[in-house]
Amino acid sequence: MNLMHKTLLAAAVCALLPAAALARDVVMPKDLPAYGADKPLPVPEIDKKTLANGLEVWVLPRDGVPRVDYVLAVRGAGYAADDAPGFASLLAGLLAEGSDRHDSKQIAETAQGYGGGIGASASSDGITVYGNALASNAGGMLQLLAEVARSPTFPDSEVKLAQANALQGLMAAEAQPGFKAERALAQAVYGDHPYGHTQPTEEAIKSVTPQQFRDAHARRFRPDHALLVVAGRIEPAKAFELAQAAFGDWQNRGEPVPDTPEAPATATPKFVLVQRDGSVQSAVRLGRPAVAATSPDAIPLQLANAVVGGGFSSRLMQNLREEKGYTYGARSSVSTLREGGRITASADVRNEVTGASLKEFVAEYARLGSEPVPARELDDTKRYVAGGYLISNQMQAAVASMLAGNWLVGLPPEYLGEYVPKIRAVDAAQVQAMAKKYYDPEDQSIVVVGDAAEVGEQLEPYGKFEVREK
Repeated sequence: MNLMHKTLLAAAVCALLPAAALARDVVMPKDLPAYGADKPLPVPEIDKKTLANGLEVWVLPRDGVPRVDYVLAVRGAGYAADDAPGFASLLAGLLAEGSDRHDSKQIAETAQGYGGGIGASASSDGITVYGNALASNAGGMLQLLAEVARSPTFPDSEVKLAQANALQGLMAAEAQPGFKAERALAQAVYGDHPYGHTQPTEEAIKSVTPQQFRDAHARRFRPDHALLVVAGRIEPAKAFELAQAAFGDWQNRGEPVPDTPEAPATATPKFVLVQRDGSVQSAVRLGRPAVAATSPDAIPLQLANAVVGGGFSSRLMQNLREEKGYTYGARSSVSTLREGGRITASADVRNEVTGASLKEFVAEYARLGSEPVPARELDDTKRYVAGGYLISNQMQAAVASMLAGNWLVGLPPEYLGEYVPKIRAVDAAQVQAMAKKYYDPEDQSIVVVGDAAEVGEQLEPYGKFEVREK
């Protein structure tokens, strides 16, 4: 077992140990290997070139399996550009369902013939189109990816099928309390900002037309708003040659989508109870605005989140699940986007402990800001976060996607290798400062999806809740 494997194994073990055990001296087996130093993810050697049309191309040559991965990231093409909520998801899903040269079946079969696959997905800040193939088919796959990204036709039959599937998916999602809780919380945190309206609606899905997709594609997919990441067994000169052949004559069409406005940094807390008749559980959510990905607070805030609710050994999980038995899982997260972000905490709990669970959320948030995190807990949390990051970036497809995703939110390529050292450099005082700044219980919006008859009285100490049907 090499040093890196020992480090990651130790991080995994720590993640499974209860916080109470981590906080006291534990007699460990004598032959357990000592923790090794974190092995930072090295900054990859990236060859860069910008084509005449403005398309950025980054190439990461890698030894290993004879495979090439492509990720085309298009900034400003995602949910934040939508007039109808969820439109970008449909747009992304339809890109590979028919082009000016091939229908959906032919696109899928061609990709498989190259020894890989192709697809696309949407996020708040953009759309990514991805593909992979055997290195011997690198040129063919990039031509196919360019075809899908540049000249989709949005056939009527495929649009109707996508609408039908989306409506079925929405029907299933609406039956889940977590879906309703997320919708209400996003609106509470972001208000009228585009980041707060990303979930589809029945009206939005039914109203879209093939022409709307064509018009939106012309405005959103622009070479001067795009980055192509190439990773794998390919020489930079060859990759640039293939990129020029596939994208060199790509030109802007139509007026660009306006830039996403800056999201609010603060919001007046809102208290919402979404009525769910006969529910035996409550979906509890807390949240408030936070920071953009490029903020100096982003990394210490992520570590503060890891302490309070970012893993199985986090305080919320140990408190509400292991000690109290209120829930199967209580957790928190930090979302950092290009123009803003938010923190969120969540748990699905039994009706009778809804108020008691909120009391523990409030207590853990307050404790994080009032007490420095003990040295051992902080170090174990850093090891867990760093180890998870290293594991998630082992494969070249993941590295390509991470670089493209970072670029969409405004982070430089060097961030890939800087993350672990920066996490390790955060101290207890910084964590406490982040807690005071972003985890003050008085600043949190609270959303509960449940039966008002069962839980309404328990919520009274935490605010005046508006009862909604959805």
